[in-house]
Amino acid sequence: MNQSRTARTPGNAAQATVNDALALEALPAHPPADLVGLLAEFETVGPVVHAARRMRDAGYERFDVHSPFPIHYIDKAMGAPRTILPWLTLGGGVAGFFAGLMLVWWTNATTFDDVATSFQGYKYLISGKPTFSLPANIPIIFETTVLFAAFAAVLGMFGLNKLPMLYNPLFRSERFRRATNDRFFVFVMADDPVFEYQTTCDMLCELGATTVEAVTDPGGPTFEPSPGNAPPDLEAAIATRH
Repeated sequence: MNQSRTARTPGNAAQATVNDALALEALPAHPPADLVGLLAEFETVGPVVHAARRMRDAGYERFDVHSPFPIHYIDKAMGAPRTILPWLTLGGGVAGFFAGLMLVWWTNATTFDDVATSFQGYKYLISGKPTFSLPANIPIIFETTVLFAAFAAVLGMFGLNKLPMLYNPLFRSERFRRATNDRFFVFVMADDPVFEYQTTCDMLCELGATTVEAVTDPGGPTFEPSPGNAPPDLEAAIATRH
C-alpha cells in the first residue's frame, strides 16, 4: 500500500516538533524499493501554485500538478517548456500542401507510359489550356493541407501525452481520486535528478501540503538513489527531533 504522512499544522513550536516526528514515523525510514514518487495533497489553488514555483526554483524538473479544473498559469509556475505540438502541426500542414500539389499534378498534368495503368495520370487537353494551373487546383491543395495538419495535431497530442495510458501508478492512491473533485496534487517523480527522499518530503510539508504520500509500483523498476545523493536515515532524524 502507498504510505502517507500528515504535514505539519499551525501551532506552537513544541507541538510542531511532535507532529513532525509523528509524520516521519508514518513513512518508511528508507524509500521503498518500488518507489515511483511522492504525492502531496493541497486543499486550494494558491498553495499548489506556490508549491509549483518553489519546486521549479529548487531545480526539480520531473514533477506534475493535478487539479480538478485547468489552472491557466500553472505551466509558467512549473517552468514547463513550450510544447512542440504547433511545430508538428505546421509540419503536417506543409507535408499536406506538397502532397496535394503532387496529387493534382500527377493526376491531371502527367502521363507516363512505363507506369502501371492504375497509377498513370490523365493528361487531358481542353481548348488549348495548360494541363496544370495552380489557381484551379488551390481548393484541393487547401483541403490536403488542412487534413494533414489535423492528423498531425491529433496524433501528436496523443503521442506527446503518452496516450493511451491504460495504467498509471497514481491510480493506486485512494487520495488521488479526489483530483477530479476538490483536491490539488503535486507529484514529484523519484527519478528526478534532484530528488532526495527526506528532503523532498520535508519541502512538500513546508509548502503547505496536507498529506504527503509515497507512491509505489510493485511491477515497476527498482528505485535506486544516485551515488552521493542517498537518502539519510529517517530514524536518526526522528530521534534528533524528540
